Amino acid sequence: MRSHERSRAIFAQAQGLMPGGVNSPVRAFRAVGGDPVVMALGRGAHVWDADGNEYIDYVGSWGPLILGHAHPSVVQILQKAAERGASFGALTELEVEMARLVCDAVPSIEAVRFVNSGTEATMSALRVARAFTGRDKILKFEGCYHGHVDALLAKAGSGVATLGLPDSAGVPVAATADTLLAPYNDGDAVRAIFAERGDEIAAVIIEPVAANMGVVPPRPRFLQELRAITEQAGALLIFDEVITGFRLAPGGAQMYYGVLPDLTCLGKIIGGGLPVGAYGGRADVMALVAPSGPVYQAGTLSGNPMAMAAGIVTLRILQNEGVYRGLDAMGAELAGRLREAAVQAEAAVSVTQVGSLLTVFFCAEAPADYDGAKRADAGRYAKFFSSMLEAGVYLPPSQYEAWFLSLAHQQRDIDATVEAARAAFAASR
Repeated sequence: MRSHERSRAIFAQAQGLMPGGVNSPVRAFRAVGGDPVVMALGRGAHVWDADGNEYIDYVGSWGPLILGHAHPSVVQILQKAAERGASFGALTELEVEMARLVCDAVPSIEAVRFVNSGTEATMSALRVARAFTGRDKILKFEGCYHGHVDALLAKAGSGVATLGLPDSAGVPVAATADTLLAPYNDGDAVRAIFAERGDEIAAVIIEPVAANMGVVPPRPRFLQELRAITEQAGALLIFDEVITGFRLAPGGAQMYYGVLPDLTCLGKIIGGGLPVGAYGGRADVMALVAPSGPVYQAGTLSGNPMAMAAGIVTLRILQNEGVYRGLDAMGAELAGRLREAAVQAEAAVSVTQVGSLLTVFFCAEAPADYDGAKRADAGRYAKFFSSMLEAGVYLPPSQYEAWFLSLAHQQRDIDATVEAARAAFAASR
């Protein structure tokens, strides 16, 4: 039995100083029960808590650490960047290099603006879309999470789904009055909304692979349908690739599926583990952003040289031949073997996987939308999570989040994870 005494003591102190003892809700383990482990160290695909317990890590800081923890090249460049100065609030050459890497890699991005988080990226992209179209309404999909922007906290996934909240206290009715909702993967519903309100809709925003209600892939042709509908109506299509950007392919989900949006939101991987966000797209649309145009958006730490340096190193490593084939193969192997382990344990489980993203859903049929994801048995997932944690495997502490694989995961990690899952599936029945 693993000891967690020091983690409990630290968490007890945290609860007296921070709301719920954490700085992001899902970290509190409310959805899986018990007190959270307090992390102290990360190396490669493994993390150690404050009590010295070691875990195979499938959280990866919720996606940024595609190279694994403390990659030597990232550590080295951060040390050098810190010596030059942590922030200037002025243009640096690193920003130019990073912008070139992003524009060269992501098919739809002709110009890019760096910000400090995915939330800032989506908020800014919506502002630009409204300015470009002269329209106010936004269409989003149930279960897709686009950060804690007031207008987008309507049937959001991620922590909102974990806590069972329909939206959020403190969000005025007026903030979501221009937000329209459709079920994910339902092209007919989108067409019906556009038939009624199409001339009012500035943009459709979507996670091209939903990853905040657990991983739910797009149905065949669904993204192509959205592209056609928005083009016909004169609305913009925005891909929120904060998770999928540089995760599924060098050019993200839009390269993976061959569908180009008008605007793209990025984050996570492009900062190499440091806070970052970005939005970019067509040159004529991005030309509206100040100081080129009238859409105001600014940030003291935007383009921070530390984040730019870590991101540049990360993206360069991801350019190596075979990187994404290896990640895809690893994801497919883990998902397939988890399915086999569930069958052997006679557990009603489905496993969804796209590239190095996957989710174990405690329901017999893989979800295709938010309603399907909510039918998964969160109580059984909590038991599974606890069993896996005790066995030394650290999973997302929520049924509604993605698992993240990294280049640091080894075959022995996959083998150990599957072996632990066999027992955990049986214990969770």
